[in-house]
Amino acid sequence: MLTLLSDMSLTAAFTLFSACAAIIGIVGTRLARIVDDLADRTGIGEAIAGAVLLGMATSLSGIVVSVSSAWTGKPELAMSNALGGIAVQTLFLTIADMAYRRANLEHAAASLGNLIQGALLLCLLCLLLLGRFTPEWTLWQIHPVTPLLFIAYLFGLKLVKNAQTRPMWAPTRTRETHEDQPDESPGKLTLMRLWLLFLGLALAIGLTGWLLERSATVIATETGLSQAAVGVLLTSVATSLPELVTTVAAVRRGALTLAVAGIIGGNAFDTLFAAASDIAYRGGSIYHVIPDQVMLWVALAVLMTGVLMLGLLHRQEQGPGRIGFESLVIIGLYVAGIATLMVN
Repeated sequence: MLTLLSDMSLTAAFTLFSACAAIIGIVGTRLARIVDDLADRTGIGEAIAGAVLLGMATSLSGIVVSVSSAWTGKPELAMSNALGGIAVQTLFLTIADMAYRRANLEHAAASLGNLIQGALLLCLLCLLLLGRFTPEWTLWQIHPVTPLLFIAYLFGLKLVKNAQTRPMWAPTRTRETHEDQPDESPGKLTLMRLWLLFLGLALAIGLTGWLLERSATVIATETGLSQAAVGVLLTSVATSLPELVTTVAAVRRGALTLAVAGIIGGNAFDTLFAAASDIAYRGGSIYHVIPDQVMLWVALAVLMTGVLMLGLLHRQEQGPGRIGFESLVIIGLYVAGIATLMVN
C-alpha cells in the first residue's frame, strides 16, 4: 500500500485528498453529538469536553500529518500544517458566529473556561516563538521548548478544571447569554457505547490524516508548490474540517460553550503538533529549520487569538452583519496572511 501511495498520479492524489476531506467532515458531524452527550452524561461540562475530547479528537488527523511529515524529513510541511490549522480554525469560529443569528456567538458563549483557554493558547504560541529565537540546544535531538509545551498545556487544563469547580470570575449574564446546562434527556446510548463511538470516530479521523499527508506530498511535488503553501492552503484546511463541522453542529444543538471551547481548546492542542513534530524530526531542532514565512503564522495566530479574546471580554451583542467585530477582524487577518504567503 505504501508503494501505491508513493507512486500515485496528481489526479489520484487530488482524488484521495478530496475523499479524506469528505470523510473528515462526515465523521466530525457525528463527533459533535457524541462529545456533547459525553459532556452531559459525565458531568465534566462543555468547556473541558470541548478542550480535551473534541479538541484532541478533531486534531488527530492534523497531528498525524505533522508528525509523519517531520519523521520523513519535511519539517516545513509539518509546521505549516500545525500553524495554518490554528489560523483557519480561528477563522472557522467566524462561520459559526454567522450560523448563530440571535446574537454575537462570543457574547452568548462567554465563560471563564474559554478565556483561560485563550490565555493558555497565547502562552503556547509564544513558547513556539521562543523556540525559534533561543539557541539551537537539543537533547536527543529535542529542543528544551518541546517538553515545556506539554507541561504548559497540562497546567492550563488544570486551571480550566479549577475554574469550573471554584470560579473566581464570572461574565455578566444577559438575555442572550447561553449557560452550559446539561441536557436532562439521557439519550438512548449507554455511557460505554458513547465512549466506544468516540474512540472509533477519533481513530477514523487519525487514519484519514495519514492518507492526507501522503496525498499532500504528491501534490507538492507534482505542482511545484512549496511545502509551506501546501501545509497552509491544503492540509491545514482539510484536517481542520472536523473543527468547522463540529463547531457549527454544536451551535445548532445550542451547545455554544462547547462550540467556542472546541476551537480554542483545539488550537491549544494544535500547538503540541509542533512539539510532537520536534520529537519526530531527527535533524535537530525543528524550530530552527523552518523558514520565516512559516513562523509568520505563529505571529498571525497570536494576533487572531488576541482579537478573539477581546471579543470574549468586550461581548458585543450585535455587530456589523449581525456578527461580532472580532469576526470581521479575524477574517481580514487570515486573508492578509494568505496574500503574504502567496507574494513570498
